[in-house]
Amino acid sequence: MTTRHDWTTTPITADILRGALDLEQAERGVLPHRLPARARRQIADGQLAMAESQPAGVRLAFRTRATAVELDVVATKRVYAGAPPRPDGVYELLVDGRLAGRAGASDGDTLTIDMSAGTARTRPGPVETLRFTGLPDGEKDVEIWLPHDETTLLVALRTDAPVRTPRPSGRPVWLHHGSSISHGSNAATPTGTWPALAAASGGAELINMGFGGGALLDPFTARAMRDTPADLLSVKIGINIVNADLMRLRAFGPAVHGFLDTLRDGHPTAPLLVISPICCPIHENTPGPLAPDFTAMSEGRVGFTATGDPAEVAGGKLTLTVIRDELARIVKERSATDPRLHHLDGLDLYGADDHAELPLPDDLHPDPATHRRIAERFARHAFGRGGPFAAQER
Repeated sequence: MTTRHDWTTTPITADILRGALDLEQAERGVLPHRLPARARRQIADGQLAMAESQPAGVRLAFRTRATAVELDVVATKRVYAGAPPRPDGVYELLVDGRLAGRAGASDGDTLTIDMSAGTARTRPGPVETLRFTGLPDGEKDVEIWLPHDETTLLVALRTDAPVRTPRPSGRPVWLHHGSSISHGSNAATPTGTWPALAAASGGAELINMGFGGGALLDPFTARAMRDTPADLLSVKIGINIVNADLMRLRAFGPAVHGFLDTLRDGHPTAPLLVISPICCPIHENTPGPLAPDFTAMSEGRVGFTATGDPAEVAGGKLTLTVIRDELARIVKERSATDPRLHHLDGLDLYGADDHAELPLPDDLHPDPATHRRIAERFARHAFGRGGPFAAQER
């Protein structure tokens, strides 16, 4: 028997969206962005443009008595030539903070990427409808977390009872920037990325500015963070700079200072935590650039390898070991006049012993269990008693 619903369609606006910095009007719907339009106009990197449009940490949030919800979407499916198929993105519906349903879009636009040729092409696809039914009766707070790594055009939101803007949560807003690891690569669900898990544990409202391949100390990212209201800030720096072989030690230190200076222009007294890279054996003592492991791909798995020469570290090339030392030095010096600036060694989140137990499946990104371990350790360090994000420190 099919239940009939009298649907109410609610416009998808910034009032019911959390975790996005901009909402672009497109032909078929609206597209959440994690960088504002001004920053996007300065992006010449297709990888970053793709990553910032993937809605990690972005969720629809509303209050309603509805027991059924429909969401029309156009998902962008990524296909990497020669690599195994990617799983569909996951949409998670939470009621009063608890998981109440999951769904996925099996079709949509298709983006085919050939990493060896450096090409990409898009094939348009259909709108799909996601349905969540059997929600509990009564007034409740509903969140729909969008897939963390699948660009999603929002077409329509329907419910069988009216929707209202949610009440203020009273939780502190945590603004975090990092690489694909913060973005959520290899996490299974949007609430299963380490920042989402840590935010839930610490009672914070997350704005996730983790960009796969895009944590490169870009000034437009720093300005976007400067201009975004937040109570708590963190930046995880290092892996992408080594991956891209982007700069030498002489440029790295001033770039970090400039990034932190910009954040302090907008958030002069907020707790600010600088996090160095987690363990990644291929780049601990070997510089970039990073390259796909085509041998692994020929065996049906994804892998990466470092292609730099360790002998060039003496000339200023960067490795994760070099970056950890430099970040610790910079934070120690700055904290003498900035007592709310803090440092966290990434090896305390995931070190060599953790890698032996839970190796990185593709030599670069953590699996779901490792995301959870990183989240637990981060939450304990940052939000725990005496931590930089603890209530008594704010």
